[in-house]
Amino acid sequence: MPKMKTKSSVKKRFSLTAKGKVRGNQAGKQHGMIKRTNKQIRNLRGTTILNDCDAQIVKKFMPYG
Repeated sequence: MPKMKTKSSVKKRFSLTAKGKVRGNQAGKQHGMIKRTNKQIRNLRGTTILNDCDAQIVKKFMPYG
């Protein structure tokens, strides 16, 4: 059997934590920062853990973790 391929876009954007949760970038920071509050911009820094329903979709594209 051939090996399954990992989706290239997923391996660039997401990573797994030690417990198997999916870590991804915060959404909503690409453009339009003028209309966002400073608190909003501050809280959108860094990465976040995806919801379980979204994580299941991402894990399908990462067969080997």
